[in-house]
Amino acid sequence: MVTVTEEAKNKINELKAKEGKDGNYGIRVAVQGGGCSGLMYDLEFDASEKENDQIFEDNGVKIYVDKKSLLYLIGTQLDFSDGLNGKGFQFKNPNASRTCGCGESFSV
Repeated sequence: MVTVTEEAKNKINELKAKEGKDGNYGIRVAVQGGGCSGLMYDLEFDASEKENDQIFEDNGVKIYVDKKSLLYLIGTQLDFSDGLNGKGFQFKNPNASRTCGCGESFSV
């Protein structure tokens, strides 16, 4: 399961409103090959279930994850920071053995 912090939920809702996305939209979290550590996170709005999706809801946010990505994301927490050390969504993934400096890619 993927969880969402209060800060991430607030930013997701802000972005949904800004982009005109209604309450049917959730987020799709996926893992793709690439990045400096081998795997990259992909995050986008989505309102439809695809074949082989696992669907979770945490903190009022619907989360779509395909089964392949779920293997890498179990226990991951999605957070948002706008502090001095960087601004943006952050993945706190207990399965990652190494992450790059920007936090956008990882390896297991």
